This record gives sequence, C-alpha cells and structure tokens, in this order.
Amino acid sequence: MLALIVRRVLLAVVSVWGVMTIVFFMSKLIPGNPAAIAAGPGATPEQIAAAERTLGLDQPVLVQYVSYLGRVLTGDLGISVTTHQSVAGDLAVALPSTLQLVILVLIVNVVVGIPLGTLAAVRRSGAVDGSIRLLVVIAGGIPVFWLALLVQFFVASKWQLLPISGSNGFGMAPPRVTGATLVDSVLAGSWPMFVDSAAHLVLPTLVLAAPFVAIVARSVRTAMSSTLAMDHIAFARAKGATTLRVVMKHGLRISLPAPINLLGQQAGYIMGSAILVEVIFAMPGIGQYLNTSIINHDTFAVLGIVLVIGIVFTVSNLIADLVQIWLNPQLRSADLTKAM
Repeated sequence: MLALIVRRVLLAVVSVWGVMTIVFFMSKLIPGNPAAIAAGPGATPEQIAAAERTLGLDQPVLVQYVSYLGRVLTGDLGISVTTHQSVAGDLAVALPSTLQLVILVLIVNVVVGIPLGTLAAVRRSGAVDGSIRLLVVIAGGIPVFWLALLVQFFVASKWQLLPISGSNGFGMAPPRVTGATLVDSVLAGSWPMFVDSAAHLVLPTLVLAAPFVAIVARSVRTAMSSTLAMDHIAFARAKGATTLRVVMKHGLRISLPAPINLLGQQAGYIMGSAILVEVIFAMPGIGQYLNTSIINHDTFAVLGIVLVIGIVFTVSNLIADLVQIWLNPQLRSADLTKAM
C-alpha cells in the first residue's frame, strides 16, 4: 500500500512538472513584451530594459526556466506584471472563490449524478431509463458557455428568478475571512448574506455541473447495470431482498469505485472549466485573474494558475485512486502481488 502511494505521488509530481514546462515554453511563443506592460504606458526603452532585468527576462530562456523552477520549489511563484504583487498572494485572494464553486459542483455531481445513474440502471430499458438517458445526452452535449448564456437570458434576465452575475448583491458582501462567500456569511452570522451568496452561486454551479453530472450518471448506470446482472444479486433477490436493499447493500459497494475514480478525475477538469464560467458570470476567482493575465501576457501569473490546476488535478486523482483501492480489496491484492 505504501509503495503504491509513493508511486502515485511521484507520478503526480512528474505530471505537474510536465504541465509547467509545456506552458512555460509555450508562453514564450505568445507575441508581446511583459516588461513593457510591467513598465506601464508611455515607458521609455530604458525603463522597459530595467523592467526586463528586474523580471529576469534579459536572461536566456533556459536560464529563466531553471530559475523559475528553483523559485517554485521555495514557494515563490514570481511577481505579476499586471498587479505588481506576488502571484502567490494574488492566487490566495482569488482561489477560495473558485474552490467554493468546484466543491459545490462536486457535491451536485454526487447528489444528482449517482442517484440518476442508479435509477436508470434499476429501471433499465423502461420509460424512466429512456428519459434519464435523454436528459443526460442533452446536459452533456450543450457547451458550457452556451448553457450559461441561455440561463442568464431566461432565468436571470427575463424571469428574474436569480442574480445574473457577480458573487453578492449591493451591500450584501460578508466581511472577508476565507474568501469563500458562503463560509464568510456563516462566520459573519448573517442569514440574509448567506441567502444572497447562495443565490448568486446557483446558476454558475448548475451550469458548470451539467456536463459532469451527465458523465457521472452514465458511468453509474453502466457499472450498476453490470452489477445487477451478477449471480449473487440474483441470489439475494431469490431470498426475498427488496430492490432498495439489493441496490444499497450489494450494488453500490461494487459499482461505486469506478464513479468515485471518475469524480476524482473530474476535479481538475471542473477547475479548468470554472475559469470560463467565472468570466461569464463575472465572479471573482482565478477565471478573471487568468483572463486578465493572458491579455496582459503575464507569464508568471499564467504559470501560477496552471500550477494550481495541475496540483488540484493530481491530488484529486491520487485521493480517488486511494479511495478506490480501499473500496476494492482486489486492487490491494494486485498491488501486493506486483510488488512481490
């Protein structure tokens, strides 16, 4: 078990390093001079040259790359040419809002996706199964940005049921403690602020969750359908076990490892997709920060965001793998046999 954890951790480190390396060298191909942006409008050539020396952009690319990796190992992600603040500090401000959205989407995936997939498997080939499969196809086929624009127009603008954008209404922002509005509202002890924060998160959460719920529901349906066709399930039914008992006691334990592993893989993709949703809904998170950084050719900021997304992706995958191994003893046995 320990050897497996070590291997997965090393693989995660290599994956993050690979992503950082690719993004670093690709960023050098983007037209524009970060030093000119850092020096400000109307800067003289001498001022731009001084900014290049300060940012280390006057060094060869390989020297810049090695220097950047060395700083990352010490927790220094560089200085943003847009905000003139440390990238780590900027991310500490922007990240909680995005993590809040990602966690809410994962919760929706579990609460909606698993029951939908299970119900479709139990009612397989019936009207319920067909309706769920149609819903899943629609949810998984609509592009996130198009769905966001649709719900903004109808739900927020035309019907005025929910806020169209932002994270809080006027005068309803809770005092910043963690950066996550729901948590800060609870810490402030204000029910109106909590309701306002929750209302602003409904549309972004549902829009971002739609394609991922569809994937989870399909995965659960496939796994549960195979499980319900097993001999021990037929034996349990022959003994008089109800469908609910069969599903809850026998079906889910066997069927859940694959969807759980899928949920772990989704965390990184959700984080990446959240960037687009945050921009559309004007939410203060790493989406807005990345959008501004790309426009201003802010290399260190872009690399910092990629590093965060890579870490979230690899750590969530690692956790999902370990949970899957815990739920499935056969995987532990296979790992021990391989180690021997």
